[in-house]
Amino acid sequence: MVFGCNSKHSRSNVYRSDITFEGTDIMYKVIFHVDEITKASLALNNIRNLIADIGEQDLKVELLTNSEGIKMLLKAEKQYEPPLLELRSKKVTFAVCSNAMKALGITEDLLHSFAEVVPSGVGELVKRQSEGYAYIKP
Repeated sequence: MVFGCNSKHSRSNVYRSDITFEGTDIMYKVIFHVDEITKASLALNNIRNLIADIGEQDLKVELLTNSEGIKMLLKAEKQYEPPLLELRSKKVTFAVCSNAMKALGITEDLLHSFAEVVPSGVGELVKRQSEGYAYIKP
């Protein structure tokens, strides 16, 4: 493993092109959790920045929405469509809590087709974290 350090800044840079773990490349896994619609743009920007930093080939990213956060995946919320489609093209997956859908009276046909409905947001978080996903809540 080769490390570089920028002396002007205290942040170390890791050149990952030759990092391996038991013969395979490292895969970073992260789940972003959005439960407030006011955090939607921040989460989308965080994901974009993460992909720019690490590279989409080394990442598995899931955006989980529950509570009012599910509104960002509504087809009617046009302001989120361009960044959602951009991130979808970079293999980001999108999960929606079915409990929140019921509570807010939202049906699956109102969501973007790429949004995957999961039984519960909390259950999805537990499953992903047990699989080694890092947890980020903007």
